Amino acid sequence: MSKKNNGGVLIAGMMVGGAIGTMLGILIAPRSGRETRRIIQKSAQAIPELVEDVSSSVQLQADRLSDSAKRNWDETLTRLKEAIAAGIEATQIEAQEIPPSREVMVESNSLEINKQE
Repeated sequence: MSKKNNGGVLIAGMMVGGAIGTMLGILIAPRSGRETRRIIQKSAQAIPELVEDVSSSVQLQADRLSDSAKRNWDETLTRLKEAIAAGIEATQIEAQEIPPSREVMVESNSLEINKQE
């Protein structure tokens, strides 16, 4: 996988890591219990929005990856079709160049040309 495709995963990881770090910072901070609970409640209310942002980012990255894979597949398929067509054309040209008085035999990856008398 290329580095370009890891961008969405990196962003999602940073967002989740930031949320976890925030929660730990709130819990460790020297505040009263009531104030800490209020801050945790506000943070918890922000989680759905955070999840939606991460989900959108992952979906966007998946769409880009899918488009890239489709484009690569189409390019490979086009090159393969061109190679097959070139092979068929070369075979036809070579078949026309062999004099009719010769017989072509293909055996075990070798080509033998026998003169008919």
